[in-house]
Amino acid sequence: MPTIPHLLLATTGLALATLASALPAQGSPPAQQEVARGKAVFARHCAACHGRGPGDDGSAHLPGTAALAARYQGSLPGALEERKDLDAETLLYFVRHGSGPMPMFRKTEVSDADIGSIAAYLAASAASVRK
Repeated sequence: MPTIPHLLLATTGLALATLASALPAQGSPPAQQEVARGKAVFARHCAACHGRGPGDDGSAHLPGTAALAARYQGSLPGALEERKDLDAETLLYFVRHGSGPMPMFRKTEVSDADIGSIAAYLAASAASVRK
């Protein structure tokens, strides 16, 4: 009988294989349709904490953006839309497991394909940021 860690590894491996099959080939830009879908999914599930702009309370950043900005102290942007290091595999890990105050999201809430679309949107968004 498989143990819990073995089941977790098998499940994560299957999710990554599914996600990889939904992504464009390495080096090819994501289709505009995928980027647009990712932007909509990001707006629905992520932007309230991780979007750009000020918070409703007048703070300079939204809570997730502020937390990441404090954590990275300028070595990486706090806003996910400005990050160039967030591939689908990394997003899948954090979305499925959560981190600190960030909750985990089930596949019924945010599918693997949704995460792939978010990755495509974030890559396109980061590419448009001038620094």
